[in-house]
Amino acid sequence: MTSSALTLITLGLLFLLGLVAEFIGRTTLVPRVSILIIFGFCIGPSGFNVLPEEASQWLPIVSDMALVLIGVVLGSSLKWSALKNSGRLVLGIVFFVVIITLLIMSVGIWVAGFSIQLAIIYAGIALATAPATTLDVIHESKAHGSFTDNLLKIVATSDAVGLIVFSIMVAIAQMMINSGGGLDIIFVGGRDIFLAVLVGILLGLPMSYLAGRVKSGEPTLLEVLGLVFICGGFSLWLDVSFLLAAMTMGVVVANMARHHNCPLCAIETIKTIKWPILALFFIFAGVSIELEDVSKNALLIILYIVFRIAGRLIGSMAGAKVVGIDKSYGQWMGMALMPQAGIALGMALTAAHRFPELGSIVTVIATATVFFEIVGPVFTRIALHRMGDAS
Repeated sequence: MTSSALTLITLGLLFLLGLVAEFIGRTTLVPRVSILIIFGFCIGPSGFNVLPEEASQWLPIVSDMALVLIGVVLGSSLKWSALKNSGRLVLGIVFFVVIITLLIMSVGIWVAGFSIQLAIIYAGIALATAPATTLDVIHESKAHGSFTDNLLKIVATSDAVGLIVFSIMVAIAQMMINSGGGLDIIFVGGRDIFLAVLVGILLGLPMSYLAGRVKSGEPTLLEVLGLVFICGGFSLWLDVSFLLAAMTMGVVVANMARHHNCPLCAIETIKTIKWPILALFFIFAGVSIELEDVSKNALLIILYIVFRIAGRLIGSMAGAKVVGIDKSYGQWMGMALMPQAGIALGMALTAAHRFPELGSIVTVIATATVFFEIVGPVFTRIALHRMGDAS
């Protein structure tokens, strides 16, 4: 069998695995992301090892494509008008969840004996949530009300803020490893963030203008994917965060494309085609998990899970108290923020490519993701019921 034939057959079977995961996710309480990761683990080197050797070369391009699409969609949720209407409650909880999670995770892992660079990387990753999982739980629970509305706003805002903070953490860790510290950290880190944002703005503006003009009222897939992948390519070429560049691009499109009745049609077009790529992304994330690395990093996995739960709960309760809301509201909001999925895996892959010397970051986060994607939705569902938004 030729290599081309083997590649096409393998990709076809992997897409069908995604279909099976979709079916299982709809008929059980297990999220499809966790199922895909488990499938990947089973067919990978630590499982039955049935993937062809060429498959190991597919992960970088698949992950880059998936993360650029995730970044654009995530950025599109940050509309200035929506942020203005969010009020002190949403912004207050987001602020304290971010700050307290960063402190608990970074200090906790560092005190446990790991390097400070590794500690701040995991602190940045811990900020990510799972918008798709949260939305699925809300739809399944038929939840509606002020708590549900605020939950969706907090998830979108905290992910966007978390992505920016993660980019800063990566820049700081890079400079600490390369230069040992000093003002170079601020200069080079600031340069990377500035260039990533600049790429997003420069390509987001033409997308905002073109959306709906090539074909009135209905942006074509070609114009959208062309600019999105160019954004990712230029970011990789400049060696800056393509996640941050893509998110900036999404923010620009969401706030600038106003020349027709569907300003977010460009983003909706991306949403229609991103799931097949994400399915491959999660499968390959599972493939990259090695059983030996899981046992070797068991302490780090447990610490990450415990510190992230603590950061969510304490941060939400502190934020609620500061803005004058009952502490129990913050407690249940913290419970509802437990899910973590694709964005965290994307951050882990980005960090693993940048810092191979820091160990099995992908294995730790993928294992923790399986935990949070199984337990997290249960916590979210309980919180929605306790707050009276779901019957």
